[in-house]
Amino acid sequence: MPEIIEINDGETLLARYIPLKKIQKPGLNFYSNNDEFIQFGVWGYDEGKILPAHIHNPIKRTANLTQEALFIQRGKIKAIIYDLSGVKLKEIIVSQGEVIILLKGAHGYEILEDRTQVLEFKNGPYLGAKLDRKRI
Repeated sequence: MPEIIEINDGETLLARYIPLKKIQKPGLNFYSNNDEFIQFGVWGYDEGKILPAHIHNPIKRTANLTQEALFIQRGKIKAIIYDLSGVKLKEIIVSQGEVIILLKGAHGYEILEDRTQVLEFKNGPYLGAKLDRKRI
């Protein structure tokens, strides 16, 4: 069974790749640590499961960087992971149904199949390309 892959720059976790076999598990499974700005989990329940209604309490949170998670809805991409100084470390093929979480460092993508569709989730607010990111 393919394993979750974590890409590090020394002690700094840059990215986490979650293959389809690790996502398709019963119950509630989170693939992020509590201290990460982006929180990513997957539900795996059968018909009839009731999840009680709830409201999230207003809590002041401070984020000093943007983290993102990509879910490949259709197709395939190559995620290129760079270290904190912009040196390329690893390329990972992420296929339909799989997830990659980008936490630190730099990253780029190559679309590998026509009609690829990716859902991207990241913390906000977004301040625009000029303030929010730097090309390497």
